[in-house]
Amino acid sequence: MLRRAITTPGAIVALLILQFVPLVLFPPQSFSPTTQEWWLPVLLAVMVIISEVELIVRRSSAPWPWYLLSFAQGFNIISRLMMVWPHATMTVGKETVINGPYLILTALSLALSVFLLWYAELPEVRMGLLRKA
Repeated sequence: MLRRAITTPGAIVALLILQFVPLVLFPPQSFSPTTQEWWLPVLLAVMVIISEVELIVRRSSAPWPWYLLSFAQGFNIISRLMMVWPHATMTVGKETVINGPYLILTALSLALSVFLLWYAELPEVRMGLLRKA
């Protein structure tokens, strides 16, 4: 029942558009030009834009846009896991404290990326998007 509901053409388009959320889910200070963290979410978001234009607008049946979406989400998972250790704590005054907001955003981003990877691999999703034409 739930699987049928999330594989309707409207739900597919909505969930494809949500591909951006886990990629850009960072604290605002991460997007400062003085850090080196901003370029990866931007690059992954560009990959998603290219894929979505190909899938939603051009109605492509080629597999490469799906692979690009999966690559972007997979790379998001890998990069988040690599960045969690150096960002898990922060120094406030002279004390080291847990960086709770960063850890919560990372966990949420990882969960969304895993869900979207699973979702994009469903045959009903790929075929459902082509049926809408």
